[in-house]
Amino acid sequence: MWMTRDVVTVQPHTPVGEAAELMAVRRIRRLPVVDGHQIVGIISARDILHAFPPDVNPFAVLAPPLGTAPVTVEHIMTRHPQTIEPDAPIETAAELMAERKIGALPVVRAGKLVGLITESDIFRAFASFFASPQCSARITFDISSGEDVFGWISRETRRRNLRVASLISSQQENVPVCVVRITGDAVDEFLEDLWNSGHRVLNVLRYP
Repeated sequence: MWMTRDVVTVQPHTPVGEAAELMAVRRIRRLPVVDGHQIVGIISARDILHAFPPDVNPFAVLAPPLGTAPVTVEHIMTRHPQTIEPDAPIETAAELMAERKIGALPVVRAGKLVGLITESDIFRAFASFFASPQCSARITFDISSGEDVFGWISRETRRRNLRVASLISSQQENVPVCVVRITGDAVDEFLEDLWNSGHRVLNVLRYP
């Protein structure tokens, strides 16, 4: 749902200078390296920068002479990169990137490269999850460990004629919290119901 499908790729024997030019023209920072349809590596803009002397800009309009860098990308690529399948949850991709300290994951189905998901895609996905409609409020409140508050929220929003735009449970400094976005005219009444239910409201953001 979030990956780039038409991925720009290079082959192991692609000259490093050509890969740098491709990144500059396409305004991308990573290139999967493929042999046929099989991914064999990945290179980043940082890999290319480190392959040249400090006083050489490989992404300049005038490409540097290839004699100042390894000739082909197979000399500088990361081999056997971490990959992910297209039906993996977006949060799994985020966890893998954070754990491995990498900025992109080739998306592979049956050994074939079908896409690329980057940290920018992750940010875009999570921004959409947290997007709030107009005339709404985002309320963060604490919950008990393992508590399922969906039933309570469903009942109270129906009673107050409110609509739930999104509902997410998370951890804030090791404290389980719930973040709910609601729209309607009875937000203040809902907040009072929430306090009276024994939950502590941590934050309220209103969107006009």
